[in-house]
Amino acid sequence: MNLFGRNSSFHRRAQPAAAAVATAAPVASARATAVLPDPALADLTGDWMIDPAHSRIGFSVRHAMVTTVRGAFTQYESRLRFDGRDPARSRADLVLYTASVDTGVEQRDAHLVGREFLDAAAHPRMTFTSTTVQLVGKNVYRMTGDLTIKDTTRPVDLELTYIGHVTDAFGDERVGFDGTTTINRSDWGLTYDARLLQGGTMVSETVRLQFDIAAIRATPTV
Repeated sequence: MNLFGRNSSFHRRAQPAAAAVATAAPVASARATAVLPDPALADLTGDWMIDPAHSRIGFSVRHAMVTTVRGAFTQYESRLRFDGRDPARSRADLVLYTASVDTGVEQRDAHLVGREFLDAAAHPRMTFTSTTVQLVGKNVYRMTGDLTIKDTTRPVDLELTYIGHVTDAFGDERVGFDGTTTINRSDWGLTYDARLLQGGTMVSETVRLQFDIAAIRATPTV
């Protein structure tokens, strides 16, 4: 049954000294433009947890080549470590529960958790574990990690933008990040392949994953 249809609710010779002098300036310039951590972020170093009430871990996919279906996972667990002094020491671990997918249409959600897509009964969890983090621009980080869906693990690159940091009315420290990456769903065994009469697929192979993250500093355990 097609629940995405209209009826359903990522050795040169040594040069003279003059030539050496000529090339010295560009080298120095390249070093001067290297991206360095913002010292103001050093105080954010520590452990954080995603606040589900103010965050969204979702996706969007082209439907019938003319419109976009959006959804999110409403149940997940997180463990985050942000290092404002040395971003390479940051990391993230996420566990998302596949049965919690929500696109706003009950029948479509039932299709997504079925065997043609996430197969939530056999694969109740999908996970992301970071492997490297790099600062690539002002407030922009590239996080590479392993994404596992239906027992298939592949690397993905996630671009994260630091939004800001506040202390809320309850005294909780909050930090915000937005992130996105694009994957091919078939690489993870999501092979639903209904075709359109005019050609093309009912559901695009390309899926955009979106992370709108509000995290709260974790309380240290004694």
